[in-house]
Amino acid sequence: MERIWEKINDFSFRLVFNIVLAIIIGLALILHFLSWNFSEKIFIAFSIIGLLPVARSAVLTLIRKKLTIDLLASIALIFAFIAREWHSAAFISLMLAFARIFALWTDRKAQHILEHLLKYRPQQVKVQRNSQTIEIKAEQLMVGDLVVVESGDVIPIDGLVVSGQASINEATITGESELVVKKQGEQVLSSTINESGSLLVKAEKIGKDSTVEKIIALISEATGRKSQSERISDKFTTWYILITLLGSILLFLFSKNINLVLSVLLVTCADDIAVAVPLGFTLAISRAAKMGVLIKGGGVVENLAKIKFFMTDKTGTLTYGKPKISQVNFFDNINESDFLKIVGTASINSHHPASQAAIKYLKERDISIELPQDFLEKPGEGIIIKKNGNNIIVGSLNFLERSGFVATNEQLAMFDKAKQIGLSIAAYGKNGQIVGFLAFEDALRPNAKEILEKTKHLGVVSWHMLTGDNEKVALRVAKEVGFDNFKAGLKPQDKLLFIENFKKQNKGVLAMMGDGVNDAAALALADVSIAMGKGGSDASIEAADVALMKDDLKKVPQIIDFSQQAVRIIKHNFWVWGTVNAVGLVLVFMGTLNPMTAALYNFLTDFLPILNVFRINFLKKSSP
Repeated sequence: MERIWEKINDFSFRLVFNIVLAIIIGLALILHFLSWNFSEKIFIAFSIIGLLPVARSAVLTLIRKKLTIDLLASIALIFAFIAREWHSAAFISLMLAFARIFALWTDRKAQHILEHLLKYRPQQVKVQRNSQTIEIKAEQLMVGDLVVVESGDVIPIDGLVVSGQASINEATITGESELVVKKQGEQVLSSTINESGSLLVKAEKIGKDSTVEKIIALISEATGRKSQSERISDKFTTWYILITLLGSILLFLFSKNINLVLSVLLVTCADDIAVAVPLGFTLAISRAAKMGVLIKGGGVVENLAKIKFFMTDKTGTLTYGKPKISQVNFFDNINESDFLKIVGTASINSHHPASQAAIKYLKERDISIELPQDFLEKPGEGIIIKKNGNNIIVGSLNFLERSGFVATNEQLAMFDKAKQIGLSIAAYGKNGQIVGFLAFEDALRPNAKEILEKTKHLGVVSWHMLTGDNEKVALRVAKEVGFDNFKAGLKPQDKLLFIENFKKQNKGVLAMMGDGVNDAAALALADVSIAMGKGGSDASIEAADVALMKDDLKKVPQIIDFSQQAVRIIKHNFWVWGTVNAVGLVLVFMGTLNPMTAALYNFLTDFLPILNVFRINFLKKSSP
């Protein structure tokens, strides 16, 4: 018996059953209208077969103390049996079979996104171990493995290119089909495809920690979240069923006309809206995924459409988060060659972004770098090294001054000049004297200003930048982009406090955009949160409602515009449904529709809301 129920619950079985049932009943009704003489027993049999799944569903939901449209449909079928309206009953069964097909298709649509990603998980991978290339199972991969990726291979891990060059198709992650060239020192993502070339990649994230596995987990979570419209639809369905049943009972008591009651039930059976609303949000989430944007549920789609206020981090969100040397300044007490040697020796053992930028700068100019004898890095302060008997220190001017270094007035003027234009400073000192400094800038992502303006055209009232960077740097970015307000020098708890206070003082959907671990709490507090999925931290991506799989700010106005269009289409369905039902009821009470024609009317108009939501599949991406 258990195996029988498993088979009945199987997706393929249910889909085939309903398709076959719809085809048989549909053909029988068409032939009946063409004056073929069918025995009533055939339509009785069809009606009973059609009643079984809907009655089972109604009973199961009643046990769970829920009312669904299946209950109303079951009552309509029972009334049709009492009235001996077998053709009407057959029409109800046909209508319900189509509703179940669309519902099953909706569920399948959500699963299809996951299956599309799952097929990009290779079973076997090639790795270099002990100077040999061997093939192992994907689950045997370890962090630190050197993975060989040849032309045509799917990249199985997130990692760093150690050697080689290749053209990578990142469409599975970012939604962009344009090939991206990857070479030594650059990051590659799991499930992307090597179209040409070869790479040796050091595995950094494997299994459930890889990008593709996180996407699969996020989409699984998204499909289980209901939107406000879906929740309203569920509540509406409950009240609608109660009112319809009560109205039908009263109508029968006053009219004693069972055919009139049956006609009303047939016109008002709202299975179309019950299918169309969740289908619309599933289509929206699926379409967004193809655009390279992961949305965690229908409720997020609705919030995206209503954003009034935008908060954003700066580093790694508005900017690339990778400092670039803008100025090299050395003073009279040293020559350029010796200064650059100090820079290289102080930076070579550090993983700080500024040190990495300095090393890149020196390598591009073929300047040799020597290792220090002693190396000490103080996080958040600076670096202290010894080289050939010289004591060298690197960091902020405050750090050097606390360490006993004194800057001349001329040097202070040069520092101030760089800071005034919003540059970050790393000062270098040798044996008690300040010998020079590097000035860094973090380049803005392209079109930041245009993107802000575009969102304001879409209804965003104001943008606020929240950054841990200094006031001068923040001011430069704020002016360049055109922010309404900015706050500098903020710690993670400061961002959280600012958002809490802002929400108390302003009504409307508040969005937060960020990429780092320090943004995770602020992202979780916002009404809708957007994370940089490609370069962002795992914590920020998990805390966020939306992940941009390609760190492209152009996606922000695109996804807001798309969500607004999608929500409008979904909400149109309530108007479509209401208009259709009102017209149908008028026709019933005018005597134009009897049970048979009421069933036909409901069947034909059922397709209007469902066909309407399919427009979401054809929404075009706007350009900033």
